[in-house]
Amino acid sequence: MTQAHPTAIIDKRARLGANVTVGPYTIIDGDVEIGEGTTIGAHNVITGHTRIGRENRIFHFCSIGEANQDKKYKGEPTRVEIGDRNTIREYVSINRGTVQEQGVTSLGNDNWIMGYCHVAHDCVVGNHTVFANNATLAGHVTIGDWAILGGFVGVHQFVKVGAHVMAGISSVVTQDVPPFVMIAGNPCTPFGINAEGLKRRGFTPEQIRNLRNAYRTLFRSKLKLEAAMAELKQRADEQPELAPLVQFLHETSARRLRVGIVR
Repeated sequence: MTQAHPTAIIDKRARLGANVTVGPYTIIDGDVEIGEGTTIGAHNVITGHTRIGRENRIFHFCSIGEANQDKKYKGEPTRVEIGDRNTIREYVSINRGTVQEQGVTSLGNDNWIMGYCHVAHDCVVGNHTVFANNATLAGHVTIGDWAILGGFVGVHQFVKVGAHVMAGISSVVTQDVPPFVMIAGNPCTPFGINAEGLKRRGFTPEQIRNLRNAYRTLFRSKLKLEAAMAELKQRADEQPELAPLVQFLHETSARRLRVGIVR
């Protein structure tokens, strides 16, 4: 059964699953759904149309589902959706979406979001990501699976960060970052592929070698982007590990709002 501290305030509209724990002075207000086994610490505010999945750990002083920081927002019933088994540390803020986009800000499964991070409206965060302290996403940002953002990383609005990317501390990300790439700096620049991370996730030495060669083609060959994309697409027929990179580049070039890629 749900265990709520006597000082917690829980709206009658909220739906809490089995074995949910709610800490002191936390407020759960509005059309909120929380899956079973989730633990919520002290002094949190969870509001709006917010769905939180199973077995999440939400520490203290977080704001989840609050009105976004977009001047166009007029109180529309937009949402926050959070998956399962996420760790959300102290002072994290996750704002609801806007009607100008999908109307939802989403966080997938098994993410590790450290203290003071901010996820703005209409962001889409995948699975197994790590955000170190004070990482900040502006509106409409997409973060791929297994990406790691170092402390104080700032991602500009509408930017896409691909899967398995690693961004060094205080990186300023103003353009799309293709999958597998390491970046650092202000403005950030690429520094090879995230080979160590790929080893930990089961990529073979041959796959990592192929990705290194793809990186050289994209970033070091002095080919124009279109020519590099064509060459990588041809290689991907025999090297399927390149497919996410090729797809990302294709989607980036076809986007209505083009911000370019880090090169």
